[in-house]
Amino acid sequence: MNKKEASVKDISGLNDMELVQLAVGGKNEAFEQIVVKYQGQIARTVIGMLGETDEADDVGQETFIRFYRSLKKFRGDASLGTYLTRIAINLSLNELKKRKKTFSLFSGREEGRKVAEIIEKEDAFDRTDSKELVDLALEQLEPAFRSVVVLRMLRGFSTRETADMLNIPLGTVLSRLSRAQKQMKEILTPIIQ
Repeated sequence: MNKKEASVKDISGLNDMELVQLAVGGKNEAFEQIVVKYQGQIARTVIGMLGETDEADDVGQETFIRFYRSLKKFRGDASLGTYLTRIAINLSLNELKKRKKTFSLFSGREEGRKVAEIIEKEDAFDRTDSKELVDLALEQLEPAFRSVVVLRMLRGFSTRETADMLNIPLGTVLSRLSRAQKQMKEILTPIIQ
């Protein structure tokens, strides 16, 4: 076993706070361990917000870059997964704002069409692909509603965790979730009938 393998083995059983403390101390293997542990969770969150795009890849990477730069600020008030997800959601919301500005400049572009129009014009679309339908419906939601749906329904966070991550009251999470579900139903009903 070489020195790097032994080092990784030594840190593999550590908890998140111990890994963060080692990373703050300059132990790169500890930060790598954090990335390996949470990259899937962050990828699912960002893809839920942005779709499978190059921007989603960029936001996923930027999440860990931002965390690395602010390692010393992490106090452990929230779990590391929650903290990273909060960074990913905020970066995703920023990306959605950029998209909205771009789409308003090019309002006739395909990306701005409603889900029903996309499906009507896509002869090769497989109507049984429910994930694709949900993704298309999610794209039509306002970012505030989309973030609640992604965190609460797709990622499985509790209502309290969702409220904490988005820094909004519990009642607002419930209200946005209800309105988002209603909007998604309105979007999807004509398509799946």
